[in-house]
Amino acid sequence: MPALLPAVRKGGGRGGRSERSPWRSLRYPSMRWWSAANLVSNVGTWMQLTVQNLLVLQLTGSAATTGLSLAVQAAPGLLLSLVGGSLVDSWPRKMTASVSQALLGVVAFTTAGLVAFDLLTVPLLMVLAAVTGSIATVDNPACSLLGNDLVKRKDVPSAISLGSVVHSAGRLIGTAAAGAAVAWFGMASAYLANGLSFVAVAAVIPFLKLQPKAERDPQSAKEHAAADGARADAAKGGKRPRLAGASREGLVYFVRNPRLVALAAITGISAIFGRNYQLTLAVLVTGPLAAGAGSFSTVSTVLAVGGMVGAVLAGCLRKPSVQHVALLASAGALLQVVTGFSPSLLFLVLLVAPMAVVESISDTAGTTVLQTEPPAHLRGRVLGVWRSASTGWGLIGPPLLGALMEFAGARAGLVVGGLAIVVVTGAAQLLQRRPQKRGERSAHEAPETPEALEAEPVAA
Repeated sequence: MPALLPAVRKGGGRGGRSERSPWRSLRYPSMRWWSAANLVSNVGTWMQLTVQNLLVLQLTGSAATTGLSLAVQAAPGLLLSLVGGSLVDSWPRKMTASVSQALLGVVAFTTAGLVAFDLLTVPLLMVLAAVTGSIATVDNPACSLLGNDLVKRKDVPSAISLGSVVHSAGRLIGTAAAGAAVAWFGMASAYLANGLSFVAVAAVIPFLKLQPKAERDPQSAKEHAAADGARADAAKGGKRPRLAGASREGLVYFVRNPRLVALAAITGISAIFGRNYQLTLAVLVTGPLAAGAGSFSTVSTVLAVGGMVGAVLAGCLRKPSVQHVALLASAGALLQVVTGFSPSLLFLVLLVAPMAVVESISDTAGTTVLQTEPPAHLRGRVLGVWRSASTGWGLIGPPLLGALMEFAGARAGLVVGGLAIVVVTGAAQLLQRRPQKRGERSAHEAPETPEALEAEPVAA
């Protein structure tokens, strides 16, 4: 299959410029194909998301029902992500991603047909939302880890930052395309486009070439061979994977790893008090700054552009750590505190640009740690734990922050939220420096005996 994008040149020597290039993951032909497929997928996703709430409002005329549909789609992420992560660790990665993408395509095509023939009802809508959320508990970790498996370990930050750029570009293109598609062809066209985008991704996946395990994981080839042999022995001995035990093992690993717990604390507090800008900055712009919706649109555009710039810069990272995430999160929080005192719209715009850049780099660094810290056989389950937690703070954040701003005002909400992030981040830093207890498995240690694999899925 020919290369879709031009290859990135290799630099002169070790440690050369090319080793720091944010685009270095594009050296891999499979990553170029995967990025192009993801761009198509993100365009389709944002086309659907743009019209989804409008469709619910059109059907019901109720804002409460619209919110309920979003909650129904998010609920599986809270309840089933541990199971979804275990399935990702149990099944071959490419097959899992292909099947989940195809199923999401079926749901999108079904919705498009129901809308086109005026057969969609509120109960059907809720069922489709729940099915979509359930499939996503498998699809999200499978696709995230598949992208990382296409590059060497040192290039994972570049792959993740490239994914962030693709996501942002897909959002901009998809939002604009949705308006034109709906105007010309109706709301069903957005769902049809999203279904086709899932088919495009599923068609590309079989042609992707995974990197050898020794290249995409810090373990040595000998350790990989020992772990694979142990898994094979366990399978021959009739010790089949137990889903409940496998899910529990991922949770136990997560809570016993101080770096992951610290990362969750930093990311959680930042998500609750620092990332809900559609709420906090909207209230600040339209309230104390006495500006209109057009001004908030300008602020949102600056945030989006800053996020893309930060994602590109984050591609230069090579070995990000929780300490990097903490420092960047604190810097973003302090900028947020200053934002709370903005005397004018211009001052606010000048502040949100670096704030978006810093937080985008922090996000990429955190995602890299999350997806590379656990041993390879546990990564799907760890991502399942993370998705459950992130769904939880995603549901808690907006109402909690809204109540804070209602009680203390827009400026105080930004200031108090920023200071809370700094305090919790400092405490998390102390936590992650706590030495692991004697006998706990190290971050990259693979099980080497059949007994240790009794509750684990056979490696994909």
